[in-house]
Amino acid sequence: MKWPKTITIKEVGPRDGLQNEKIFIPTKDKIAWINELSKSGLTSIEVTSFVNPRWIPALADAADVMAGINREPGVSYSALVPNRQGLERAFAADIDEAAVFMSASETHNVKNINKTITDTLPVLKEIVQDAKAADKKTRGYVSTVFGCPYEGVVDIEAVVRVTESLFDMGIDELSLGDTIGVANPRQVQEVLDVLLKRFPADKLAMHFHDTRGTALANVLASLDMGITVFDSSVGGLGGCPYAPGASGNAATEDVLYMLHGMGIHTGVNDRQILAASAFIQEKIGRALPSKNLQAAGAHDK
Repeated sequence: MKWPKTITIKEVGPRDGLQNEKIFIPTKDKIAWINELSKSGLTSIEVTSFVNPRWIPALADAADVMAGINREPGVSYSALVPNRQGLERAFAADIDEAAVFMSASETHNVKNINKTITDTLPVLKEIVQDAKAADKKTRGYVSTVFGCPYEGVVDIEAVVRVTESLFDMGIDELSLGDTIGVANPRQVQEVLDVLLKRFPADKLAMHFHDTRGTALANVLASLDMGITVFDSSVGGLGGCPYAPGASGNAATEDVLYMLHGMGIHTGVNDRQILAASAFIQEKIGRALPSKNLQAAGAHDK
């Protein structure tokens, strides 16, 4: 196998990891956690979401968190932005990158955003254009690429249409999400085989959830196809409030263990990520699903 020499890890734990938590992590703990992550060698951290706090109460302190973190040189601090009002709050918080989101499946999009795909696109276009006018980077997320909790299998042409629409708006990068963790390596390669004929590999990222234990296998399949950007979450935190049965993201420390063992450079320090993972595990108050974190804990006993 010819693996890439270098890949980029984008840490989504502070946003995607915490958004589904029932308990509210105190603002000071979020800030301390993100400051730890900032010193690990990561170059991208998704800090929070400017979604209405009524919908995502776990991230109601978005502005305070953004104001409180120590910004390390070379690290991009991004936030999820649902609409123009959210973008104004994000601008006030001085984000580096605005992330917009939608689904490839109609039903999940309606459940998640309360709009049809057709009605969502103009809203996202306004956000992307306004963010770019303010000299901010923009990122798109497409959920349910590999399967929908309501519709089952998602037509690849639906994924293509949404992907094309987002790139036409001018986003800098698109993250393809296995929201409920149903993908397998063959499916990943089949989907990417279609998309890479239309969109460049360096504009695509992969976002795998580990619901059925296939996230790392899917990372490998993506590497085979030339993808070099992956989203992950320390501790394996994560889930979607509108995707029943979805579990956490691929754990950052598990992805790092695999990639570093394969001789692939990430620039991220394993030990510092494990420390950050242990920190948030203690604050949440339960064992997190990360295999590497649990192995380290067993070794320490």
